[in-house]
Amino acid sequence: MTTDLNLWFDPTRCFIGGEWVKPNGQQTLPIENPSTGETIGAIARGEAYDVDRAVTAAHAALDGEWGRMSALERGRILTRIGQKVLERVDDLARLEALDVGKPLKQARADAIALARYMEFYGGAADKVHGETIPYLDGYTVYTLREPHGVTAHIVPWNYPMQIIGRSVGGALAMGNAAVLKPAEEACLTAIAFAAIAEEAGLPKGALNVVPGLGEEAGAALSSHPGVNHISFTGSVGVGILIQEAAAKNVVPVTLELGGKSPQLVFEDADLDRALPFLVNAGIQNAGQTCSASSRILVQRSIHDEVLARMSERYTALKVGPAASDLDVGPLVSARQKEIVSGFLSNLGGGRIAAQGRIVDGVPAGGHYLAPTLVAGIDPSNRLAQDEIFGPVQVVIPFDTEADAIAIANGTDYGLVAGVWTRDGARQMRVAKAIKTGQVFLNNYGAGGGVELPFGGIGKSGHGREKGFEALYGFSVLKTVAAYHG
Repeated sequence: MTTDLNLWFDPTRCFIGGEWVKPNGQQTLPIENPSTGETIGAIARGEAYDVDRAVTAAHAALDGEWGRMSALERGRILTRIGQKVLERVDDLARLEALDVGKPLKQARADAIALARYMEFYGGAADKVHGETIPYLDGYTVYTLREPHGVTAHIVPWNYPMQIIGRSVGGALAMGNAAVLKPAEEACLTAIAFAAIAEEAGLPKGALNVVPGLGEEAGAALSSHPGVNHISFTGSVGVGILIQEAAAKNVVPVTLELGGKSPQLVFEDADLDRALPFLVNAGIQNAGQTCSASSRILVQRSIHDEVLARMSERYTALKVGPAASDLDVGPLVSARQKEIVSGFLSNLGGGRIAAQGRIVDGVPAGGHYLAPTLVAGIDPSNRLAQDEIFGPVQVVIPFDTEADAIAIANGTDYGLVAGVWTRDGARQMRVAKAIKTGQVFLNNYGAGGGVELPFGGIGKSGHGREKGFEALYGFSVLKTVAAYHG
């Protein structure tokens, strides 16, 4: 048992069939604190054998107590899980800050969001209705929503609690049994969630957690013939591998991949309201957010003003250890810092307009990088095209509404966009014209939006999670046609 983290569970074990078991290979993976670079513990290194046991346990749950439960009973259990998450908010926030490197206030917000997901899906579980369909005389036709069966959930390291809430929560609400493979870089709150679910009375096998490497446990899970649906959040490259593996078993996949999300600022925008959103949406979690607003498109007449005001905010940003609860924490790993630094080493004709400040005395082994605002680059520049996944934003001028839309749609991604204008007709035109899964008008993120369907198009993926729409994605539609003439 890892003791220095003050845990109430053993992260060196997998959670399979309601039991905490050692992985088959008896191996572990180190846990690194991004704020210091130090190893602070270990997690289980699950492998194909453990994944197979987890999938078998999930099928047994569907044939047992979990599968016999009514939607009402499932909903009550999810609600209890949410309540117990709230009781553990401070513990979960501490673990997320240690594991991911995000400031405590951001980690706490994630824990509260996890509880809200459980509350939302707990309340929604018995609200999914079928339909009756008018048909031929002598027939009664209706539809049912039924679970896929065993759902696989492969979640990334940047927002484990939130993504578990939106994917596992929705899957359980519909009566699926879940197998969760969290990212090896940040796994603690995923394992903690299993302990909380167990305490709340979730039947054995309804949720199984197998930590491990992506190329081992993740690959085994995505290709397992006993899996009936896969939810994956992560990089485009791995998403392609997941979809290829699922295709061999003819299994549906929900993919939430990368983004290069723009905010469009027109000359009639309320800049006092917009500015906090313009900056915070790019630097939250050190920019390690799939929906981060990494491109700020500004109408030329106000470009210099917006750049100056964003620069002022950037120079005030402070970067430091997660426990210091400053504006920005470290990047998750040395590798991630190297990737982001590589983008900044070649600005392609652009210039650094402003940077935040790494505070004095940060641990030498921490993965710190100053948030950076870049100006003067062409929309075709790689900084404006590729997902950086770090605290870097580019400011790009445009002249007309048509120019703004063309630049916004000019990448391979289509996840989120923000539009800032007081013109109601323009709001509707631009929202319709931008090719993304979500568009926010005079805001960005809508306070987290547990209730709002989320997903992208293009290389941002397909399918939707969050909100009521996720319940359709985690279920299968059955049509029943009864002849009684």
